[in-house]
Amino acid sequence: MGCSALLYLGARETSVFAIRTVAVRGASPAVAAEVRRALRPLEGTSLLQLGTGDVDRRLAALPDVASARYDRAFPHTLTVYVVPERSVAVLRRGAGSWLVSARGRVLRPVPHGALPALPRIWVAAGTDLPAGTTLAPDSGARAAAALAVARRVGFRAAIGNVTIEGSTLAFKLRSGLELRLGTADDLALKLAVAVRILPIVGNGATYLDVSVPSRPVAMASAAVATNPQVGGGG
Repeated sequence: MGCSALLYLGARETSVFAIRTVAVRGASPAVAAEVRRALRPLEGTSLLQLGTGDVDRRLAALPDVASARYDRAFPHTLTVYVVPERSVAVLRRGAGSWLVSARGRVLRPVPHGALPALPRIWVAAGTDLPAGTTLAPDSGARAAAALAVARRVGFRAAIGNVTIEGSTLAFKLRSGLELRLGTADDLALKLAVAVRILPIVGNGATYLDVSVPSRPVAMASAAVATNPQVGGGG
């Protein structure tokens, strides 16, 4: 027992298990390269001395990393399993544009007009937002969370932008229709209802209100408004 303890202590203090390679799993090549750069100061550290905080502190500064865990692959490899942030929108603030994740984290600035397929979230003009900033609920985070729910439930209609007035949430679709969702309560249900109704109202509607999912209302042409599955609005 004593001999084993001495061998363990000796291995901790020598280069027998020194980190020479950082292997990254679950991330894109670009994010994997960021992770390896962030962990480069750990090279030469014994795998036996490595603590969770040593890894976490360095990865916390990477905007593209939502979370990570690691494993020791003896004799010389540190394997890091990354859960990346998922971009859901482009945040617009004044003349600036930033890529924003589902958790409302600012990932990086992007050129004006970049990533046109992503919805836009507009917030009040102000100072630049550094990468890694987490938005406040009323400064884009709630809108980003709503887009994350839309993605999760398979909402396929192209969303142009997201607006929040007070507690009222709405998606402006690229077709021109405004999808009124009310509060974020039961958002997955409301979007599921919208998915079923949008093909019915087609291009004849100016808005679809599913804030009360059991009683959706559409402002539509006469042909659509008379459909018994959708209530007409005035």
